[in-house]
Amino acid sequence: MRGLIRVVIFIAVIWSAYWFVAGYGLRNAITTWFDKQQDVGWQADFSDVSTAGYPFRHVTRLNNPALADPVNGTAWSADWIEFQSPAIWPGRQVLRFADTPQRLSYYDQTATIEASDLQAELQLQPGVALVLEKMALTAGPWSITDEAEPQAGGDTLALVMEQTPIPVAYSVKARIDGFTPGDDLRTLMRSATTLPQAFETLELDMVATFNKPWDRSALEQSRPQPVKIDLKLAEMKWGALRLFAAGELDVDHQGIPTGEIAIKAENWRDMIAMANAAGALPDQAVDPVTRALNFMAGLGGNPNALDLQLNFRDGFVALGPLPLGPAPRLILR
Repeated sequence: MRGLIRVVIFIAVIWSAYWFVAGYGLRNAITTWFDKQQDVGWQADFSDVSTAGYPFRHVTRLNNPALADPVNGTAWSADWIEFQSPAIWPGRQVLRFADTPQRLSYYDQTATIEASDLQAELQLQPGVALVLEKMALTAGPWSITDEAEPQAGGDTLALVMEQTPIPVAYSVKARIDGFTPGDDLRTLMRSATTLPQAFETLELDMVATFNKPWDRSALEQSRPQPVKIDLKLAEMKWGALRLFAAGELDVDHQGIPTGEIAIKAENWRDMIAMANAAGALPDQAVDPVTRALNFMAGLGGNPNALDLQLNFRDGFVALGPLPLGPAPRLILR
């Protein structure tokens, strides 16, 4: 019995030593990363750092973190952020964000984000490169405001990006329940007052292939760039409006996509009006597009439903036979 007690005490001492050493290493890695960002010209600050969670977890909290990249004009700040991981493997991190307002800026535009139970999960492969295996962002009720005016909100948020058996390909799934566009967005789209306040469905399911895996170099050097997108399903239901899309795109080194996206739209005339109001469809194109789509819808037997294809060729995009203009560049900065 006495020998068993000695063994238990020995194991407890060894584990405690490991916990403190690993906790110190994790804490030092986080603070060193902030220091390195300062060396390359970022603002990277926090007021203090603490470690807790003994004996089975490491919980590292940074109070008043602030990050700003002067190159692309983005900045973020919050009251606190926590890094949680199993003591046995720090490469499985859960980042918990403060329920209090966070601020996200792009040059002189600042948005305030409030979210309940907002957290990000990171699963990294063991090794120096820290290759991303899975990233998930989830939240309860959330909202985004700009100068106290609501811009968007929702009941839940779920975004998952997970590495497939092909190391450079990632499955991306997103779902927002109860997505509510703000007044400015509704006004911009001139959405009908008969539309409900919240979307019924807003979902995305796709596989994106990049030119390299997502790892620590994505933050410290350059972002991986998409080379292929397999859109399995994008779905939006908002009152009488229905939109479904699926297809595949190849993306060259300049970010120019080539391929086709099949689209099914219900109550498409309202969508044309909203696209025109948002500036995506020029005024001079509204009548020709409406006449052409009305003809195509008639061929399908249902004048309120459209089955079309977005064609991406030679740097341009067309909706069926109708040219829409230059294709967007798919470049992550």
